[in-house]
Amino acid sequence: MDLQAGQVAVVTGAASGIGLAMARRFAAEGLKVVLADVEESALDKAAAGLRAEGADVHARVVDVGERAQVMELAEAAYDTYGAVHVLCNNAGVGSGAEGRMWEHDPNDWRWAFAVNVWGVFHGVQAFVPRMIKSGQPGHVVNTSSSDGGIAPLPTASVYAVTKAAVVTLTESLYAHLKAEHARVGASVLFPGPHMLRTGLWESHRNRPARYAKQRPRRTPYRSLDQWEAAMRAAGEEVRFTPVGEVADLVVAGIREDRFWLLPASEHSDARIRARSRSMLDRANPSYLESFVLD
Repeated sequence: MDLQAGQVAVVTGAASGIGLAMARRFAAEGLKVVLADVEESALDKAAAGLRAEGADVHARVVDVGERAQVMELAEAAYDTYGAVHVLCNNAGVGSGAEGRMWEHDPNDWRWAFAVNVWGVFHGVQAFVPRMIKSGQPGHVVNTSSSDGGIAPLPTASVYAVTKAAVVTLTESLYAHLKAEHARVGASVLFPGPHMLRTGLWESHRNRPARYAKQRPRRTPYRSLDQWEAAMRAAGEEVRFTPVGEVADLVVAGIREDRFWLLPASEHSDARIRARSRSMLDRANPSYLESFVLD
């Protein structure tokens, strides 16, 4: 689709990081933007900043894991602007799970799935039927991750499983839209190719009480800065991709109707080949050996 001034973009997880970068990029194209986020103070700050830059913004506090709130978001978007042309299901959390899978707190899984998977599904059901019915060009972008979306990351298995689900969900959505001959496209986004400075590392700050851990963590949460310092102390180079570059990739992908919003990366390509080769050869997943913990 051709992005044009006056169109409307809805972005979840829009108060910071990738979501805010996408909203800012859409606004630069002249789109009106609907910002949704669970963190009210950060959302207010993001909305004020975009308005100061001249953007037409509607902001709403939304927990995407709650179906009713996403349905209300859709009502608010259409009541405010009368249409939605771009939907970015971007909200996501890290689960904070520790240890082996059989040791995980079940609420870590419940919370991660509520936001990372159910949140995407709720967005699809709340917006896509109206986008199709309008007859106007539209596009849906669902945020996955190379950690799970390309190959498993056993050291963050809960997060990885949810992001793998987002890929399959989006593939299915793409097929359904094509079967309906809809003027709505679909893409799955793999932010990167390097690390990103986002609030994902501090997801626990917004964890709802209904998904509270049933037992205390054994180790403190580690911030991105702490992780980066530990990596550098170990002699490992840490590279970061600016979130603005991710937003540029999204805009270009929508314009070109590309499904795989996957930046070029030798590392990612090697993981894709290794996993595909293992499946085609019916071989054990030796590509996971580097992640095996003692």
